Amino acid sequence: MTQTELILQNFSEIRRRSTLLWKALPKEFYSWKPDNSATTALEMVRHVLQADYGWNRIISQADMRQYKTPWQGRPFISVEDELEFAEPYRKEFLNTIKRFTDHELANTKITHPGNGEKKMLGQYLLRIGYHESVHAGQFLSYLRAMGVERPQIWD
Repeated sequence: MTQTELILQNFSEIRRRSTLLWKALPKEFYSWKPDNSATTALEMVRHVLQADYGWNRIISQADMRQYKTPWQGRPFISVEDELEFAEPYRKEFLNTIKRFTDHELANTKITHPGNGEKKMLGQYLLRIGYHESVHAGQFLSYLRAMGVERPQIWD
């Protein structure tokens, strides 16, 4: 198995678990948030899903100065709607990763536009997985605070 295949498998497993959590969210809790400065549960789902679009632009080294998300102005409807809308962007992101060689993973420098930090592409991709994993943990705590039964994601 190549490094790229391992990274893709990790992304697939992280997303599978995130999706299990998101689908456990009852509609009546879409707007729930633990405090006034937090994001709502459905906003968190969107944040993670739309990140794939941004990550893809970053790892493709596209110009981020005029960055605009395709989600801009979209109403929040449901978890299923968010997943459906995000699917083509997810596929595009994963297809970009499939094309990377081990040499590119180890030698291509990526600059994160938010903080200017430079990382090697392989390392940057692993941090992308970490981002979603952190939000999965955060979402678990949301479900717990809501009193909603949490799905078993530790298989």
